[in-house]
Amino acid sequence: MNRDPLHLVECPRDAIQGWPHPISTEDKLAYYRVLLRVGFDTLDMGSFVSPKAVPAMADTAKVIQQLEEEGQWALSKSKALVIVANERGAREAVSYSAVDVLGFPMSLSPTFQERNTRASMDEAWRRLDITANLCQKHNKELVVYLSMGFGNPYGDPWDESMVMFFGDQIMDRCAPTVISLADTVGAATPELVESMAKAAVGSWGVERVGVHLHLHPLEGLEKTKAAHRGGCLRMDGALRGVGGCPMAQDDLVGNAPSERVIEWARQSGLWQPDSLSALDQAESLAADLFG
Repeated sequence: MNRDPLHLVECPRDAIQGWPHPISTEDKLAYYRVLLRVGFDTLDMGSFVSPKAVPAMADTAKVIQQLEEEGQWALSKSKALVIVANERGAREAVSYSAVDVLGFPMSLSPTFQERNTRASMDEAWRRLDITANLCQKHNKELVVYLSMGFGNPYGDPWDESMVMFFGDQIMDRCAPTVISLADTVGAATPELVESMAKAAVGSWGVERVGVHLHLHPLEGLEKTKAAHRGGCLRMDGALRGVGGCPMAQDDLVGNAPSERVIEWARQSGLWQPDSLSALDQAESLAADLFG
């Protein structure tokens, strides 16, 4: 087993945007202040997308500005990631010095790309090119989330070789910092996750591969552990396993629960928090927000 440290990505954005109850800007700020002290590699904290499409993220700019004014990032090693899906969002995101990483959702499934970002595949590629150029110009990192990376429910063609070919195209075209393979609807098996992680790491390098896994509570962490067996060191999660994709059509499918990933990683000697007290406080706040 690879004993190199894991790079854990905490995704409160994913959790909050799908939560059925509104979470105030003040509550987000309180939560993020604590999360920034835990020691995550990256904090997926918001998105610059249409507020009509994702009303829970309408205050992303306000949250970033407030945390920036407070100097929170000077006290944290965590990178700030925001999701963008078009040129307008990308241009707004790169205007903030506190934003380190832009995340762009790119799908193997034309059907899902249209549903998720209202873009054809040709338009999605154009938007990705623009986003990549803006990242390069403004010294930002780029993470491409490869949606439907482990299959899709729409009947679009899919197999492992397609994923690798698609990822190779992305690498050749815009050289992102990371391609994160997304189990968008939670349909992957541990065997498939391990196989895909191994292929991706072998092709693109361990530093450029991540996984964004959606799980059913009864699955435990088998897919997370399988990704690690395949050589993947970058893993997304959310405290209490909140979030996931509504396209999964299963309310129980959510993000990998960070508290359980952390417990496994600590026991395996793969990750340690910067602050145990901050981790305890973050778990308590997550329980209050998402109880």
